[in-house]
Amino acid sequence: MNHEAPTSGEELFRYQTARIKALIEGIVHCCHMQTNFFSRKFAIPQAEIRCLFLFKGERYLTVKGLSQKLEVAKSRVTRVISGLENKGYIDSVVDPKDGRVKLFGLTAKGHKKCTEIDAYIWKNHEKLLLELSPEERHSVLLSLEALRAGMEAVKKDLE
Repeated sequence: MNHEAPTSGEELFRYQTARIKALIEGIVHCCHMQTNFFSRKFAIPQAEIRCLFLFKGERYLTVKGLSQKLEVAKSRVTRVISGLENKGYIDSVVDPKDGRVKLFGLTAKGHKKCTEIDAYIWKNHEKLLLELSPEERHSVLLSLEALRAGMEAVKKDLE
């Protein structure tokens, strides 16, 4: 099988499109596998981990706010919140401005769990960077920043 990149304009662009598609799919797959591992390691469903991390820097969030941030239906958020409440990671209070609204916030146990998971993720990212030379790290970070900017631009076209 020929692994050399074509050199003519259109063929090169098609080759590059196929390569970026395959690379992004591979990265996404690795991220999913990592998320599955974290879920098993910490005995928390992925949706609950994602929800926990939304509370970083937030004192309280509502079901509506969580629904928007998670991009899921409010009924799904209610199930996720129930799981987190049952584990003692979040609790709720009635909004003093509107008694119909519940405000959810992290408990001390929830803060501790977020810190524990975040520290583990941080260590994994350190290990990833240690697989690269300092020059490769610089190059990879610049390339990822450019890729993210391109992806954000394309995302605007999808809306």
